[in-house]
Amino acid sequence: MTAFTVALVLVVAAAGLLRWRRPAWYWLAFGVTLAALRVLVRYPSVMDACGLTVPPARWRLSLARATNRPIPEPRPPRIRRLRPTRTGLVLRLKLRPGQDVFDIAAASDRLRHSFSMFGVTSREVRSGVVEVRMTGYDVLKWVQMPAETETRAMRVPVALREDGSVHYRDYRAIPHALTLGATESGKSVYQRNLVAGLAPLDVALVGIDCKQGVELFPLARRFSALADSPDTAAELLDALVARMADVYRLIRTQQRITVDVPDAEIAADIWDLPDELRPTPVVVLVDEVAELALYATKEEERRRDRIITALVRLAQLGRAAGIYLEICGQRFGSELGKGITMLRAQLTGRTAHRLNDETSANMAFGDIAPDAVLAAIQIPAELRGLAIAGDASGGWHRIRAPHTSLRQAVNLCNRYADRTPDLPELAPFRPTTGTATELVPSAKASPATA
Repeated sequence: MTAFTVALVLVVAAAGLLRWRRPAWYWLAFGVTLAALRVLVRYPSVMDACGLTVPPARWRLSLARATNRPIPEPRPPRIRRLRPTRTGLVLRLKLRPGQDVFDIAAASDRLRHSFSMFGVTSREVRSGVVEVRMTGYDVLKWVQMPAETETRAMRVPVALREDGSVHYRDYRAIPHALTLGATESGKSVYQRNLVAGLAPLDVALVGIDCKQGVELFPLARRFSALADSPDTAAELLDALVARMADVYRLIRTQQRITVDVPDAEIAADIWDLPDELRPTPVVVLVDEVAELALYATKEEERRRDRIITALVRLAQLGRAAGIYLEICGQRFGSELGKGITMLRAQLTGRTAHRLNDETSANMAFGDIAPDAVLAAIQIPAELRGLAIAGDASGGWHRIRAPHTSLRQAVNLCNRYADRTPDLPELAPFRPTTGTATELVPSAKASPATA
């Protein structure tokens, strides 16, 4: 009996230590089993207490009265599947007649308390079926991306969502995006993760960094074109507009609109073209959009109008030509001048890190998800990298990108430098780099610091 007591104390102590120091390990070792049992045992009473039950059917009531049996209890949604994950549980429910998915969403906080989980979110899978994702610990405190993620053309994993799922940047679904964040908010780390995800793909990267290139020029070996000043940026954007026109002419000549060609083979964008004719897609990263919109003289004002006009044209027409925009900045408001709100309207994806003012949050989410504005301005300063991500559908999530140092990003860009395409239109803006440098191990992998 003494040995059993000692072993039990050691197991409890180990579980407590893991929960404090390594919550992910604790969840996989102990938490997932305890949470699954807790959900299954408490499920009927919790659903009844949260108002997520419906009265029994009339025929059941009539049958109970006729046979002198007890009145049937209210029925909760039927559990169709309970699946454990590395961060929590996924509960798939079949709603009863009269129930709605908004009932589950409204009770998410009460379900979180009742099941003793860290977070609960829900989404409708199809009519009458709701998926409830429960996280067992704060997955955004120590971001650990899964070892395997779904790979697809122009779709890269960049962050982790609060429900434990991976947040992808899908350029085919959301061509253009706006990323905002104050100084030291984690915006640069998010941008590095984006470049690191795009580096292995067959895509041309174009950068505009008006901070003399301190953010993007270290990654120059993977960029097909870079601009470090507003004057160069204006010329580079004009070259992109000219490339867009050439791609449209190519699509027009290859549409093959004849009576003997099936409709599915008629080309309307570059992805409908044969592989041997498809132009290389281009991702344009603008590091600080405000620097392109500010001016002090008449000449700078004309340059500014030229830049914003080119950006608006690329945002409106660039998707079919395979040109995608990533607009980043610390501040984004209507005071940046005419054309800014028109540009924002074309940026479907929105990501906001910690912001210094509510106006920028309104510019990011005010037109698509007003309830995300409050969440964006409440991000604490100590949680760098935490952000609110949404799109034009109105949905939004809390996300956090894993920390990627500049050295790690540079190593990845150097490793895939051979994938950098040479685009004739952008040849004058190709960054000049020296000989290939040897990959330098990051500080985490250094034996001296291990």
